[in-house]
Amino acid sequence: MPQTYLVIVNERDEAKVSLRFAAKRALKTDRSVDVLAIVEPQEFVSWGGVQAAIEEEDMLRVEAAIAATVGEIVESSGLKPNIIIRQGDPIKVIKEIIHERDDLASLVLGAAPGKNPGPIVKHFTGEGAGDLPCPVLLVPGGLDDERIELLA
Repeated sequence: MPQTYLVIVNERDEAKVSLRFAAKRALKTDRSVDVLAIVEPQEFVSWGGVQAAIEEEDMLRVEAAIAATVGEIVESSGLKPNIIIRQGDPIKVIKEIIHERDDLASLVLGAAPGKNPGPIVKHFTGEGAGDLPCPVLLVPGGLDDERIELLA
């Protein structure tokens, strides 16, 4: 039986909102949360050492941002999410993970307020959404804590 909410987290505010929502929902439904952070590939630099340093810097930046975000969730809810960090194209990485796992209750995405919800939201709620192996839970990035508590 699907038991895990997979939340895509980055440095954007709407990602933090979606994680707070998923954590509250998981606590109420006795499920778990996996947090997926993706380090996107950088433009190729012809000097190998420079490329490696850039990639390492990006990884450290993502790890620090995720640690801070997850720390807030642990502190406020007591829920301890599993953290997954992968490198690659975000769309491809997410597709790989959701297709290889059968324990996912839903893919949780935070939508940015305004006309552009973000490229990941556009992709997973647009063409091909009907072929996904799990539901997509779209969390509006403008929700406040009171509303999250009410809706979760």
